[in-house]
Amino acid sequence: MRVVVVGATGNAGTSLINLLRSDPDVESIVGVARRLPSAELDKVQWRRADIAEDDLEPVFAGADSVVHLAWAIQPSRNLGEVERTNVEGSRLVFDAASRAGVGRIVYASSVGAYSPSDKHNRRDESWPTGGIPTSFYSRHKAAVEGILDEFEQRHPEIAVVRIRPALMFKRDAASEIRRLFFGPFVPSWLFNRNLLPLIPFHPELTTQVVHSGDVAEAYRLSLLGDARGAFNLATEPLVTAELIEKTFDARVLKISPDVLRGFADVAWKLRFQPTPSGWVEMGTNAPLMDASRAKRELGWKPRHDARATLLELTDGLRQKAGINTPPMEKKAGGFLRNREIRKGVGGSNP
Repeated sequence: MRVVVVGATGNAGTSLINLLRSDPDVESIVGVARRLPSAELDKVQWRRADIAEDDLEPVFAGADSVVHLAWAIQPSRNLGEVERTNVEGSRLVFDAASRAGVGRIVYASSVGAYSPSDKHNRRDESWPTGGIPTSFYSRHKAAVEGILDEFEQRHPEIAVVRIRPALMFKRDAASEIRRLFFGPFVPSWLFNRNLLPLIPFHPELTTQVVHSGDVAEAYRLSLLGDARGAFNLATEPLVTAELIEKTFDARVLKISPDVLRGFADVAWKLRFQPTPSGWVEMGTNAPLMDASRAKRELGWKPRHDARATLLELTDGLRQKAGINTPPMEKKAGGFLRNREIRKGVGGSNP
């Protein structure tokens, strides 16, 4: 089997590449990224491409499957550029795959694609994918779901799988996550569990997480057999106030979502951090997912629970963990994070 992984150097992509390299059914892998790593890996051929600009049909030629993971979160201060990558770039990926005769497309969707829901019920894959209007990330994920709806009608011969994970973390993604969501002014020592006596939280922020390696395994499984359709991915237990207190030996400071939104908005406008307040809106409105279909039909068995995943992330944040690919390199923000500051904290994608 020949697999093309678009967005191969990011959080999920690096985990997937490692899994595919050890899979005897995978003969070759093409890793596509805007900026290529220096490492040479068995079975992997690197190809540089910008999905919103470059012709991907030659890259996909001869492939059995395409896994589309490429996605932009920054620059949050230039949403036209972000939408061009996320929405139009995804459309170009799907169209190029169809022209190249690819038989299977696996797309990295998200819990963010779903319409708002309360936090009292688990929603399965039939829940509407209308997105959260105030979150650009959610709007873009919902828009691509709509593009895929139309694509599947035009190309029933192509098997399309949509993987919808919860918040996705691993230790080696810590430097990238810190850069994308916290910015240069949050010190690493702040993530020491002994220095977190109070953590702001609200029941409306109850959410789910999943380890990046477990998500990569779901991608791998979806390349096998005849799977089609959407699959939610999330692990137990729910991330609640009680779990946070137990995991970090800290007390939860109950703070209203309105206050969190206001703080995020002011800090973003003042360029103290790179994350607009729409992320808080998504956190309070996104549904809790029922992941039983992935376990039942893909045979997905996550190896990390929510508590272990959170601890791995915070340890990585404290230790400035990263990996040797351009988006995940721990020094991507420059010396003393100067590149992030010079680019306006959210004004670029280093």
